[in-house]
This record gives sequence, C-alpha cells and structure tokens, in this order.
Amino acid sequence: MKKKTFPVVNMLLDKIVGGGQALGTMDDGRKLFAWGGLPGETVDIQITKKKSKLAEGVVTEVITPSSERIQPRDQDSYLSTSPWQIMTFEAEQHYKSALIEEAFELHDIVLPGAIEVYSDNKQYEYRNKIEFSWWWNKESEQLDLAFFQRGTHGKIPVDGTSLANPVINRAAAALRDLLRVKPDVRAFMLKTLLVRCNQAGKVAMQLYVKEPDFIEFSDSELKSLDIDGFELIFSNPKSPASVITKRLQSWGTVNLSDTILDIPFNYAVEGFFQINIPVYEQALNDMKQYIPAKKPTVDLYSGVGTIGLTIGGKDVTLVEINEPAVIEMKRNISNLEREKAVKAILAPSEKALEYIKGDSIIIVDPPRAGLHEDVINKLLATTPERIVYLSCNPTTQARDAKMLSEKYRISYHRGYNFFPRTPHIEHLIVLDLKTS
Repeated sequence: MKKKTFPVVNMLLDKIVGGGQALGTMDDGRKLFAWGGLPGETVDIQITKKKSKLAEGVVTEVITPSSERIQPRDQDSYLSTSPWQIMTFEAEQHYKSALIEEAFELHDIVLPGAIEVYSDNKQYEYRNKIEFSWWWNKESEQLDLAFFQRGTHGKIPVDGTSLANPVINRAAAALRDLLRVKPDVRAFMLKTLLVRCNQAGKVAMQLYVKEPDFIEFSDSELKSLDIDGFELIFSNPKSPASVITKRLQSWGTVNLSDTILDIPFNYAVEGFFQINIPVYEQALNDMKQYIPAKKPTVDLYSGVGTIGLTIGGKDVTLVEINEPAVIEMKRNISNLEREKAVKAILAPSEKALEYIKGDSIIIVDPPRAGLHEDVINKLLATTPERIVYLSCNPTTQARDAKMLSEKYRISYHRGYNFFPRTPHIEHLIVLDLKTS
C-alpha cells in the first residue's frame, strides 16, 4: 500500500501552545500545530498528520522570520531533542511564563503575584542523561548514533546533542567507533544506548541489544572507552521500549552517585534521577521554606526519595510505585542511617491513602497525568494544612488545583526551567488550607 503524501501549506502562525508547537489556522478552518515555527512568522509547513478538526506538521521554510528567531545549535537534529533552540532564551522564558498563566486561567485560577520561571541561565550541556538510537548509513556503510525525527518514524544520524554534558557525547561516540570496527555489527542488532554522568563527570552506560547471544566486550575494549561503568543488556525486541530482559555483561561501577543539597544519593543508570540538578536544588530550597522540620511529612510519587530525604524533616514517609526506584530509595535511607525516621512504601499513591493524614505536610510530584482522583478526594477528606505540589505539567496541575480549591488556596508559586531549549516546564505551587 502506497504511503499517503500530505501537502505543503503556507500560513501565518499565531501563538505558542502548551505542547510546544506554534499554532495556525488552515484555509478549511482546521487548526495546524507546527514544529519549527514561531508566532508572527509566515512559513511553509509540511503536513505530517491530518485529522477531522486539526493537523500537525513541520516547518520546511520560513518566509517571514520572527525577531525572536535564532540559529539552532543542532542544525540537523534540534527538532528531535530541543525544538525551542530556534528562539532567544528571553523568548523561551516569556513563553514558559505565559503557558503557566494560560493553564491556570483555563480553570479560572489567578495565581497570586507575578509568574516567574527560575533559570540558572545554563542553556546547553546541562543534561546528565541521554538515550541514543542507532542508524546504519548505507552510503558510508557504517554505524551511526541517531535520534528519532519528530513527526515521523524515521531517524537522523548524530554525533551527539548540545544539551548533554560533553562527557556523554564523548562516551557515546567512543562506543560507536568501537562498534564500527567490530565485524558483523549492524544497527538492526541494536536497540538503544543509554549514557549517564554525575556532577563529578563519572560516566556509566548501558547498551541495549536485540540478540541474547550478542558477543561481550573485552576488558581492554571497555577500558578504551574511558568510562566508569558499562552494562550489555538484552532487551526483548518485541517491545519498542528499552526494557531490561536480561543483563548479559556488567563491568566497572554500573551505579552512579551524586549529592543533592549535600545529601548523597545512589541511583541506577536506567532509574529515575533528576536531569538538571542545579535547578532542581533551587526548587528544593524554595519548597523547604514551607515544610516545617517538626511536622510529619508524606512524599507521594517520591522516586528515589530526593525530595523527602533532603527537605522532609525528621518523620518522613516515601511512597513510590516503581520497584527499582524503591530499592535505590531504601539503599539511600540505609546509607544515611535514617531507618528510624524514614519509611519507604512500595505502592501507587492512590493505593497508599492511609498515609495521607491531617497532621502531615503532603508533598506531591506526580507524573504528567497529575494526581489520581482518589488522592485528591483523600486530601479533601483529611485536610492536611499544607500541600506542596511540584509538577512537570502545569495543565494537569491547574486542573488538580481547581479541584482542591474547594478547601485550599495557592499561597506560593514559582516556575523552573529544568529543560532549557525545550517546551517542558516545571511549576511549584504551595496549597494552604483555607481558614474560616
């Protein structure tokens, strides 16, 4: 069956929307969400997807550029990793503030005071974790690192990304070069490469392969990569995700450690840990002002415990659904010798409602979907005096705040640019119980 080809359309773009695209209106009235464009620009757009009421596409040519437009650092691959490389950083900060405001206004919530998005002004080289795909270059007949092209199922070869700590790009390129000289290694045998570093520059990586009998690397080969740890992992090829089916080889230090607000944490390369630690520490310092040390603290959706273990006080309950994260959490609790003060609970937050009590301070840092309805109902029923809510999605955070507004008011808020040059936004609200 021949693949359907969509047309290129010319249009004026109106605004930036929450997903990060620029929005325009087609001649037939459909809304078109486009990557690679900015408000006020006249552009040509290759449509990649059409539905009854909307379409999606990618800008192929800018006819009339915005004054906010700049040249992206990653000219060929920025759309894959960081589509906001095309705008000035001042514009990025402005749009992120505006999107927070828009999300709350949609639910008739006016945030108290001006909307600020904190940044340490480090726009590149901040990421401590990158996942690469693989590409076989038919012209050069060699293996390349790759990212998926936004809006398509295709890939684009890369040498790295300007968002990553340089040690990550160097390590990834070194493994690529090693695989290039190994006989009979092709891209179809490989799934992904996960590379992670800590703040001290130590690097550990995991190579996910599709064959359980993939040949192991020699000690001298791995030493030549100038990394601290390596794992070769068979990942079931039937799953599109890089899941660990079987660890085939382990070499060096495969787990990393870092400090957050001077508290040491261990974490697995594949596990959840903060991508931009300096900006995260600022968020923690802001949250700490609203968490009395003498009050019991319940930290829901707690990951490896980086919030509760740094600012949670002397009586902390950590609730997390991900078992590997809880294993790391318990290890961190033990290393800190805080077993008597901190409880680690392996459970989804909506199944651990008994820990939400009226005499506790509640911390929530949910996934993009926001709080489970059962959690919201439990909060409204038990009425803890304060809820500290850090979110990676202001849209669902605003929805939850509206439901909680029956009994709570927002007393503090601040945005954080954890992921510069991307549309992703973190936002903190502090909800205090309304007084009669």
